[in-house]
Amino acid sequence: MNELKSGQIVELTVLEEQGSRWILTNGVLEIPLNSSDVQEKLTIGERLKVFLYADRRGNLQATTVIPEILQGEYGWARVIKVSNEGAFVDIGSTREVLVVAEDLPPLKEVWPQVGDHLFITLRTDRNGDLFGRLVTEEKVNELYEGAFEELHNKNIKARAYRLLPVGSFLLGIENPYRIFVHNSEMTAEPRLGQEVSVRVIAVKDDGSLNGSLLPRKHERLGKDAEQILAYLQSVGGKMPFGDKSSPEEITEMFQMSKGAFKRALGTLMKEKRIKQENGWTEIL
Repeated sequence: MNELKSGQIVELTVLEEQGSRWILTNGVLEIPLNSSDVQEKLTIGERLKVFLYADRRGNLQATTVIPEILQGEYGWARVIKVSNEGAFVDIGSTREVLVVAEDLPPLKEVWPQVGDHLFITLRTDRNGDLFGRLVTEEKVNELYEGAFEELHNKNIKARAYRLLPVGSFLLGIENPYRIFVHNSEMTAEPRLGQEVSVRVIAVKDDGSLNGSLLPRKHERLGKDAEQILAYLQSVGGKMPFGDKSSPEEITEMFQMSKGAFKRALGTLMKEKRIKQENGWTEIL
């Protein structure tokens, strides 16, 4: 095969060493490989398995670090940077790839953040540039693992792969279960690629799941406690309000009585969600 393309895994022959790089060949074309990419000294004539990609000028380069995600194969890729261009993800090689903004949700509020994971495959454009392509619903229907009734009311770690006005679709992380969470079963829409703990509320005939992001009734803190916890989270986890705060301060900030405020703090402390110290309340 004389034609070499970006995105391929190929076996090439070591032709020669040129300064800080090696030159590989398939007998017709010559492809550079950075010496920093090689653990041991190569031998002229040695056969080497490499991954090909296009550099910023469109020239083919080789790396011995084979990506964990390839064209036609799907996997979770960690987001390492987000910009107006889209989300850059780590595919386990020496070169990150971009999931373009046009493929992300219209609302930037639910774009992935650094540390989230997107379920993608690789694609190349006509210039050979590598990009990440989000999984399609059609592909998920081929890939998802059928669930069993025993999962009912269990919690599963999952990540959102598709966001719609009616709800969010998620894939299990350890097992690729397909999970739909209706808007009525969440307090806020997850980000694309965000990891959440979803409770299974129904196992459907096709093996897919319906889930909920709401806590179980006995796990719910109550409206006032939830309000205080949400405020703490919004201000960095610490606030200058506590048991000793005046009723006027509490009413002005939280629109609740001091009695209700103290009961809510008591609930949060009992659940080991907060602590009070020197007039401050802090999330644990």
